[in-house]
Amino acid sequence: VQLQASGGGLVQAGGSLRLSCAASGSIRSVEALGWYRQAPGKQREPVANIIDGDSTYYADSVKGRFTMSTDNAKDTMYLQMNSLKPEDTAVYYCAIISPFVSWGQGTLVTVSS
Repeated sequence: VQLQASGGGLVQAGGSLRLSCAASGSIRSVEALGWYRQAPGKQREPVANIIDGDSTYYADSVKGRFTMSTDNAKDTMYLQMNSLKPEDTAVYYCAIISPFVSWGQGTLVTVSS
């Protein structure tokens, strides 16, 4: 299954963006999928994950601001990002983690102060 992320861009602090990640195949049976990000000079880190279709986990830095969701009918996952901060600037990647691993190509989010 290939993943195609989109929706990144330039936004002012306090603004919102919604990232989308379209899968080339069904994500209905996927056990774990999520969003990750990599800021300049830093390691890639998890942002949000959905496990077994109903348990969602968020990094402490985005709790209350970001919401991850999936639409199995469209084989697409989303990341709604509100109240964006300059420190959210990064390349965002979508990924399927289990039962197989697949990474999207990344989409750049830049938050200006």
